[in-house]
Amino acid sequence: MDRATHRRNDQMRITNITRHIQSYPAGSALIEMGRTKVICSATIEDRVPLFVKGTGQGWLTAEYSMLPSATQERASRERNKLSGRTQEIQRLIGRALRSVVDLKSIGERTILIDCDVIQADGGTRCASITGAFVALVEACETIYKKGATFPVTDFVAAISAGINADGKALLDLDYAEDSTAMVDCNVVMSGLGQFIEIQSTGEQRPFSRREFNELLDLATIGIDELISIQKDVLRPELVWRVGRTG
Repeated sequence: MDRATHRRNDQMRITNITRHIQSYPAGSALIEMGRTKVICSATIEDRVPLFVKGTGQGWLTAEYSMLPSATQERASRERNKLSGRTQEIQRLIGRALRSVVDLKSIGERTILIDCDVIQADGGTRCASITGAFVALVEACETIYKKGATFPVTDFVAAISAGINADGKALLDLDYAEDSTAMVDCNVVMSGLGQFIEIQSTGEQRPFSRREFNELLDLATIGIDELISIQKDVLRPELVWRVGRTG
């Protein structure tokens, strides 16, 4: 137990998800993973992008942003043009959530996911996906009709893992660990244990297949725990909806 946070290498930060954090969106949640905090919301609009119009199915898209005061040094707001990092993260969030949504079941509607980081200490993209899922389920409940297919087909969560300078694999990196990691890995998985997306990079050195497998094993531990938290938060009224047909 030699991490600065006194966690085991396979131990996540304390994670909490609070529902109904906002009054106006169809669904909302605050996720806290250690000192990282993200407000996630899901809004439903009765319109779709042109490339979907007339197909009878809907769309889901995501936006991600970070408050200027979310980090130790204030960052300027992205007003006229999004950074490459922001674009990458919001596309990841959209892909991750679309992978577990039956777009035909929502009709010609658009689900707009907003993830706003109010405090950042590593893992903001993973926290955004995990928290946004709860907001998504809440939102879909508002358009679900008895006897129909519930739009959300499975759970989804995301977690980071990495290899430090000592060659040790760590789960759920905070900023200090992430910024010095030799290898960085972000993993998105479904409730059925299937991989949705893996982003793994040798930041300061190449890594082996054995190390990669070790990171995936750690990520699986974290994903299982996060999905358990999601279920606890959605229970009892919504957890059974996910994956339900009729």
